[in-house]
Amino acid sequence: MYKPTQSILLLLAALCLLAAGCAGPRSAQQTPTPSAPAPAQVALVMKTLTNPFFVEMEKGARQAEQELGVHLIVKTAAQETSIEQQIEIVEELIQNRVDAIVIAPGDSTSLIPVLQKAQEAGIVIINIDNRLNGFSMAEAGLEDVPFISVDNEQGAYLSAGVLTGRVEAPVEAVILEGIPTANNAIDRKRGALHAFGENPNVTLVASASAHWKIDEAHDLIGELYEDHPQIGLIYCANDMMALGVLKYLEETGRRGVGVAGFDALPEAMPAIRSGELLATVDQQAARQGYLGVQYAVKRLAGESTPAVTLVDAVLVTRQTVNP
Repeated sequence: MYKPTQSILLLLAALCLLAAGCAGPRSAQQTPTPSAPAPAQVALVMKTLTNPFFVEMEKGARQAEQELGVHLIVKTAAQETSIEQQIEIVEELIQNRVDAIVIAPGDSTSLIPVLQKAQEAGIVIINIDNRLNGFSMAEAGLEDVPFISVDNEQGAYLSAGVLTGRVEAPVEAVILEGIPTANNAIDRKRGALHAFGENPNVTLVASASAHWKIDEAHDLIGELYEDHPQIGLIYCANDMMALGVLKYLEETGRRGVGVAGFDALPEAMPAIRSGELLATVDQQAARQGYLGVQYAVKRLAGESTPAVTLVDAVLVTRQTVNP
């Protein structure tokens, strides 16, 4: 039988060691450690941050960001009337290839074409706060967009109903509207009209837009009083406008005027507690922001979400507000 010499055995051993040394690194290169996937990029597009309502909305979205492990990008226009700026923001987000856009549109129709473009690019769209116009969406081909908000008409009916519930003699009333092309503004005007129409003592003498703004409402109510000096009830479609009205009433020394608003802003709560503002509506802005991000994450994961989600609209008065 053949027996290898000692030199051959040593050579074979050296070759084995060399092969083992080379195999180790090569083996490591072939099975790299998988890296964690990048978090989904979800953009929250709001009307402005000058209205505290949207500050609360961002808080809710930030909570969802932490809990759901996404990267939240917050974008806002300068003012609630800066519709063109919102359109530009969406265009920028399309270029940046975000995964989802959660939007509170300033206008119910103007943003539909750019949102359809975003959806066509594969971006998930979630509509919160102000509803996009359904007919215009169908025309543009913007489909399957979940909507999250409150029943604005019902909320306004409750708030304005506090004004009419205390009226037992003839009184003149006015409505300060939001942006006329925004669905939530339209719904709130409709709700206020419903409440006013239920009391035969209430006569609506004017309805005009102050575009959600405190200063514009201050100036507008002054103009309305010039034409109708006996105004006794004022329904404002948001608290910012109500605060502008209250400032005017204080400056002019008018007493006994019933004012109601919508949004339950922290800045309006002192006026609720003092009785200057008779009612407002908490539409849970933080909850809307949270659900918007949550629905975006579900859609990105291929899960279904409700077509419409209405959070509770909570009436806030002097009797129900926290001390």
